[in-house]
Amino acid sequence: MQNQIRIVDLLKADTIVLHLSATTKEAVLDELIDKLDEAGRLNSRDEMKQAILAREAQGSTGIGEGIAIPHAKSAAVKTPSIAFGFSPEGVDFDSLDKQKAHLFFMIAATEDANQAHLETLALLSQMLMDESFRQELMKAETKEQVLEIVARKEKELQRENESVPQEVDQVTPKVVAVTACPTGIAHTYMAADALKKKAEELGIALKVETNGSGGVKNKLTPQDIEEAAAVIVAADKQVEMERFTGKVVIEVPVAEGIRNAQGLLERAVKQEGTVYRGGTTSYQEKVREAKAEKNSKQPAFYKHLMNGVSNMLPFVVGGGIIIAISFMFGIKAFDPNDPSFHPLAKVLMDIGGGTAFKLMIPVLAGFIALSIADRPAFAPGMVGGLLAADSGSGFLGGIIAGFLAGYTVVGLKKVFAGLPESLEGIKPMLLYPLFGILITGFVMVYVVSDPVAAANAALGDWLKNMSQGNAIILGMILGAMMAFDMGGPVNKAAFTFGIAMIAEGNFAPHAAIMAAGMTPPLGLALATTLFKKKFTDEERQAGKTAYVMGASFITEGAIPFAAADPTRVIPSIMVGSAVAGGLSMFFGCTLPAPHGGLFVLPVVGNVGLYIVSILAGTIVTALMVNLLKKDAIDEKGAGASC
Repeated sequence: MQNQIRIVDLLKADTIVLHLSATTKEAVLDELIDKLDEAGRLNSRDEMKQAILAREAQGSTGIGEGIAIPHAKSAAVKTPSIAFGFSPEGVDFDSLDKQKAHLFFMIAATEDANQAHLETLALLSQMLMDESFRQELMKAETKEQVLEIVARKEKELQRENESVPQEVDQVTPKVVAVTACPTGIAHTYMAADALKKKAEELGIALKVETNGSGGVKNKLTPQDIEEAAAVIVAADKQVEMERFTGKVVIEVPVAEGIRNAQGLLERAVKQEGTVYRGGTTSYQEKVREAKAEKNSKQPAFYKHLMNGVSNMLPFVVGGGIIIAISFMFGIKAFDPNDPSFHPLAKVLMDIGGGTAFKLMIPVLAGFIALSIADRPAFAPGMVGGLLAADSGSGFLGGIIAGFLAGYTVVGLKKVFAGLPESLEGIKPMLLYPLFGILITGFVMVYVVSDPVAAANAALGDWLKNMSQGNAIILGMILGAMMAFDMGGPVNKAAFTFGIAMIAEGNFAPHAAIMAAGMTPPLGLALATTLFKKKFTDEERQAGKTAYVMGASFITEGAIPFAAADPTRVIPSIMVGSAVAGGLSMFFGCTLPAPHGGLFVLPVVGNVGLYIVSILAGTIVTALMVNLLKKDAIDEKGAGASC
C-alpha cells in the first residue's frame, strides 16, 4: 500500500461545493465541472463535459441511496481529481430512481490513469456503501469537515482491507459474478462491493470478477464457473460471455448490482435466469458495434454537424410528409389564387412548409452550436439559423451559423473567464446569450448571408436546368457515395446534400439518395437467398434481418458483410447503389421525406418507377456479389487470403 494515493490527495477544498445551487441533473454536472475547471484541474472544460455526458448516455451514474458518481477518463483532465457537491434539497438524477440524489462525487481521471489512482477510486466506491459515512457527509458544515470525514473513513477502511484474510477467494463459490462499467472507475467496484457485502449477510459463497480500467481482476476460473449455481453479469459494456455457455446467467446493468444486490443473489441461488446458449454476436449487435466504432473515430466537425442534422431530421421528416399530403390535393392547391385551391391543402402547407420547414434551419444551427459550446450557445445558434433561413442562405447558411455561434461562445467563455466568481451566475443568463447573439447576428447579416444565398440560388438554377444526362450522373455519384462507407462521413455527406435540396424545394436528389441507401442491405440479403453457397450459415441468417434494415433505409445493415469481405462487397454495393440512384434521377422520382424507406412510398413522386429503381439496384448488387465473391467453403480453405 506504499504507493497508494489517498482520496484526500484527489479531493481538495477547492473542488468541494457545500451547497449546490443546481436543481437539475445537467446543472449539477455543469456546476461540478466548472468547479474542477476553476481549480485548474482540467485542460478543457467542454471536452470534460462531453466525456461526462458520453458516460451518462451509456447509463445513469446515479446509483440510489441518494448518491451519484458521474465520472470520466479523458485527455481533458490535467490532474486526477475528485469534486464533491451536496444538495440539501436533492436532484432527480436518475429517471428510474424515485429517490433524489444529494451526494455527488465527480471523478476526473486522466486518460492514462494508473493502477494506484484506480484503486483509490475503488476505495471511494467502497466507502460510499456505508450509510453512516453518507450521513456524516450530509451534516458537514465546512469543507474542512468534509475532508476530515473522508480521511478518517479512508484510514478505517484501509485497515479493514489489510486485515481481511485473502483466502476468501479460495472458497468454492456457489454464485459467481462479473461487474463492469464503460470507464471502469466507480460503478465496477461499487457493484462488486455491494454484492460481496450482501452475499456475506445472506451466507452465500460468492466470487466477483471486476472488469475495471486496470484490467480484469479476480478472474473467474473454469472451475469457479462450473461449480456455480448461476452467473450474475452486472455490466454496461461487453464482457467475455462464451465461457458461461450452458450456465444460468442473469444479465443486468451495473447500477442494478449496486441497488439490488440481494435480489440478484436470491435469483442466482434459485437459478431464476436464462441459460446462456453461446454463439456468435448477433447481426444487430455487429451493426451497432461497427457504427459505434466509426462514430468514435469521427472528427469533432463531423460530430457537431451530425448533432445538428439528427435533431433537425424530425422537422424535415414530419414537414416533408405533410407537404406531400398537401400536394395530393393538387400541386398548387395550397395557393388561394390557384383554381385548384383547397383550404385543407393550405393548412397542411402552412404546418409543413410554413412552420416545420422554417424551423429546421434554426434547429440545425442551434444544435450544432449546442454540441460545440453547450447550452449557452444554443440561443445564438438558433438566431443565426433563423437569419440564414430568412435570408435565403438556407441549409449551408444554417451550418455556418451553427459553427459560428458555437465557437463564438467558446471564445466568450475564455474572454469572461477572469471575471469575479460572484458574477458567475450572470454569464450563462446574460453575457453569453447577449454577446453570442449579437456577434453571430452581425456576422451572418453582413458577411455570410448574401454570398451563401447567391451560391444557393446558383446551385438551385443548375439543378433545375440540369440535362437528363447530368441528372443521371449526379444520381449515380450520390448513390455510390451512399454505399461507399455505409453510414460514414461520405454517406452522410450525400445524405446531408439531399436534405439541403429538400430545404430548397428540390425533391429529386434525395429520392435517388434514399433508393441508393436502401440498396446495399437489400442486395446483400437477396444474394444470401439466391447464392447461398457464397455465404456462411451465420451470414445467411443475417440476410433475413438485412431485408428489414434495407426496407427501412438503414444502409448500415450492410456493414457486417462488408467487414467480412470488403474488397468484394464494397465494389458490389457501390455499383448497385449507383444504378439505383441513376435510375431514380432518370425517371424523375421525387421524395420530400428524408427518411423512412418503404414506409414513405405513399409520398414518393413516380412511385412505380421508384420501386423499379430500387429493385434494379438490388438485383445488380446481388449479381455483382455472386460474380466477385468466392464460395464460403473455398474461402474457409483459403484462410486469410480472402
